[in-house]
Amino acid sequence: MAERSIQEVRAAQPSRDGDGVAIYRVAGMQHAAMDPVLMIDELRSEQREDFIGGFPPHPHRGMQTLTYMKHGGLIHEDNSGNRGEIRSGGAQWMSAGRGIIHSEMPTVDTRGLHGFQLWVNLPAADKMNEPDYRDIPAQEMVTLAAAAFDATVIAGNWTLDGESASGPLQTLAARAGVLDLQLQPGAAVTVEVAPGDSLLGYIYAGSMLHEQRELGPRQLLITSHGERWQLLAGAGGASLLLLRGEPLGEPVAQYGPFVMNTAAEIEQAIQDYQNGRFVPEARPLQ
Repeated sequence: MAERSIQEVRAAQPSRDGDGVAIYRVAGMQHAAMDPVLMIDELRSEQREDFIGGFPPHPHRGMQTLTYMKHGGLIHEDNSGNRGEIRSGGAQWMSAGRGIIHSEMPTVDTRGLHGFQLWVNLPAADKMNEPDYRDIPAQEMVTLAAAAFDATVIAGNWTLDGESASGPLQTLAARAGVLDLQLQPGAAVTVEVAPGDSLLGYIYAGSMLHEQRELGPRQLLITSHGERWQLLAGAGGASLLLLRGEPLGEPVAQYGPFVMNTAAEIEQAIQDYQNGRFVPEARPLQ
């Protein structure tokens, strides 16, 4: 099997989004080695003023989101009539398709927030499909465990050290997958994937080792092509999200919450939103 290596390390940048929510972001809209992953946000704060404003109603078109909570709770509402709440260990998936307006707000009892939101690109042929939504509570997640690791399989199909499992979410675009992995101190774990897939690792705790270098939290590891990647944890162990997917290889045009293929399609998205053509038959958000 062809071995992968880390070809690039990208640091997440501090930012704010929504109503002043503090986040750390890695954007890869034009990055071929991240395709189909468009963006990774980590939301992590113990201070309510850093997240209590949440993400009030805002539009999307042409992409999917996956929100995964390690700690705290979020409530989703959208103008298709969906409403859902997730707590620690749960996830929410949304396919914006041709257009949706949604909000994501912390639950009133949330005292600390730690989670992730991923943007995954939709192929051109699916960008104008009807929007869709699903909650995945913690009890539906699939786990893999061995002496060297514990893993929560959220989306897609994964093989770790020869053990395979499929997550409850199989509707991420481009065969994308998401896995939450905890490595024991000094552990080595091998991940097997299709040789042409993008494969990324976002460290959120502990450290990983690569060519005599220690890589720590809020760093995204982007791998080369190959059929397997051996991950090496540092002396204190490591926690990371693994992300993989089949590259779409399509042009990306992005403006705020809209992700299309051309500038003309972005202009159309803006006009449609301004003229109330995002799911016009559905009720407005309050």
